[in-house]
Amino acid sequence: MRASLIIGVAGLTLTGDERRLLARSRPAGIILFARNIASADQTRALVAEVKAAVESEQMLVLVDQEGGRVQRIKPPLASLLPPAAAYLAHFEGDLTAAADAARSVARLLADELRSLAINTDCAPVLDVPVPGAHGIIGNRAFATNVNDIIALGRAFAAGLMDGAILPVMKHIPGHGRALADSHLELPVIDATQATLETSDLVPFRALADLPAAMTAHVVFKALDPAAPASTSRHVIEEIVRGRCGFAGLLMSDDLGMKALSGSFAERTRAVLAAGSDLALHCSGNFEEMTAVAGAAPTMQGIALQRFETAFAVTTRTPVPYDRAKAGAVLEALVARVA
Repeated sequence: MRASLIIGVAGLTLTGDERRLLARSRPAGIILFARNIASADQTRALVAEVKAAVESEQMLVLVDQEGGRVQRIKPPLASLLPPAAAYLAHFEGDLTAAADAARSVARLLADELRSLAINTDCAPVLDVPVPGAHGIIGNRAFATNVNDIIALGRAFAAGLMDGAILPVMKHIPGHGRALADSHLELPVIDATQATLETSDLVPFRALADLPAAMTAHVVFKALDPAAPASTSRHVIEEIVRGRCGFAGLLMSDDLGMKALSGSFAERTRAVLAAGSDLALHCSGNFEEMTAVAGAAPTMQGIALQRFETAFAVTTRTPVPYDRAKAGAVLEALVARVA
């Protein structure tokens, strides 16, 4: 048994309350932030504590390690990573070279994450930024051209999976056009469905075979004017599962983001009722965690099958690679950004 839930914890070790909550709720995963990571030994010990509390080794351990502005683990515990936009810029538009570099860097990153007992990376970002959009995505996107995003996103995801790390593509069906930051308010996108079909949805449709994805807390007026995509059953069923063809493990973005309204129990029920397999809560606030855990049912049926298929990526034998070459590529990319 495991709950339809991924949660964060407050600090470097579990509190007694957290341990008891984990034992009762048995979430499908945890997500780590800088507040949870002080050293390699401590991080591995924290993950071991969580697994002992839920009495399962079959658990997703997530982190947001995209590179650039979104990198929870910093040197010396992990390499400094460039933002996604740096790959194509560094190779001056040579898509083949940029994709090779993205796969190499992701493969190296996979080793670093596995060494910390982390098995899931919330990347790649497949959002398509447009002129005038809010900068929350910005250079977290690989490019502005959908074909470039597809190639680079595919390469980065492949590198992670080569290293037995589960990639989570985000933010389906797209955050790049938003004029606001969903951490702070609810973005509303006015684009027509025809525009979305030829732009925002294209990378997600092309990479629909990836094993996991994260939704966007964004209203698309042409798709559902009344609810964010993450809480809209129409968007999840007709667009994410239907038009995009994504059949993998689907998790919500953070329930704590101000784009959502209602109690934390209501938010949990809303994303799961819409069609997400997992509700994600990140802050480590114990009162919020308790409410979310109380509203998250046990995973079963197709949701459990999707979880097991996604988790299987983390049990693969890592593919050999040239670590020295990957390190040199990474060093050159970071030097250019600096």
